[in-house]
Amino acid sequence: MHSPNEQQLLMKRCLELASIGLGKTLSNPMVGCIIVHENNIIGEGFHAAYGNAHAEINALEDVKEKHLLKDATMYVSLEPCNHTGKTPPCTDALLASGISKVVVAQRDPHSLVSGKGIAFLRSAGIEVTEGVMEEEAAFLNRRFICFHQQKRPYIILKWAQSENGIISGSNGQTLAITGEESRVLVHKWRSEEMGILVGCHTILNDNPQLTVRAWSGHQPMRIAIDPNGRIPSDHSFFSNSASPFLLVSKKWRDGIGTRGEQLLSSSDKVLPMLMEHLYRNNILSVMVEGGSKTIRQFVDAGLWDEARIGIRENLFLQEGTAAPEIHGVHFHQETTADGKWFFLKPLKEVASHVF
Repeated sequence: MHSPNEQQLLMKRCLELASIGLGKTLSNPMVGCIIVHENNIIGEGFHAAYGNAHAEINALEDVKEKHLLKDATMYVSLEPCNHTGKTPPCTDALLASGISKVVVAQRDPHSLVSGKGIAFLRSAGIEVTEGVMEEEAAFLNRRFICFHQQKRPYIILKWAQSENGIISGSNGQTLAITGEESRVLVHKWRSEEMGILVGCHTILNDNPQLTVRAWSGHQPMRIAIDPNGRIPSDHSFFSNSASPFLLVSKKWRDGIGTRGEQLLSSSDKVLPMLMEHLYRNNILSVMVEGGSKTIRQFVDAGLWDEARIGIRENLFLQEGTAAPEIHGVHFHQETTADGKWFFLKPLKEVASHVF
């Protein structure tokens, strides 16, 4: 067996492979796998798209000299499945391959797996090591884990603000705070999530398309909270040529196209009902893009898992709507030509930053 340091190095490669599937495997997790004979990687694979072969199968197929498998070790970033879904169980393929050792980063939180794959392998005489780079693996699949453990989508809050904390005009109108490089970055982020959510004021003020255009990738569901049915039917939100949409309102709307659905909800129950509806419809993640009132609803409800806040340095606005105040822990940063994006997570037990 490899040393702990060697195991971490090999598992890091699995995580690198797994990350290639970001935005492509929805609603499945991202998984990477390598097969090691002595000190050589003889096979690699990752889960490339929903419904396609899993990482373990791709890694096994990548091995050219199959006779080496009986003396090889498989490293995989997530517990192999032991049930039939879109594809057959990976555990059966592992057993048939002759591999005798498997190293797993973390257990799969899905109720159909959740330790069953590891138990099956061990019962078949395969040596299984767990927990190698578990924290890193869990972070990579944080959307998938949140969905299955908390029974709701992973919520990302996103906004841009001036250096003195202004997010929009006094009447909620959009301000040109960031530029083209940040726009491309945001479109990339959209392609990585299953839904984009805005409030009715954002729709009315900006008539946004809420689609991925400056990047190539998945088109997320568009979600609008419109309690009083104020969004006109000719707005871009109801376009039949774009991605599917979900309208959340306490009024039924006719003539809004065929690519969408409606969720009727009273204003005081809107977020709990929305989370339940999205969970039932297998929406793993949602990016909340505004406006400030809608973002504050999520903040006040404690319903967020990540915040991405763009700050345009040296931009000071005399008046406008203040950005939401949020307490979180800074864990990542991305710098563009037009500002800096700070990533926060709500860990209360660690000293927090306030934006």
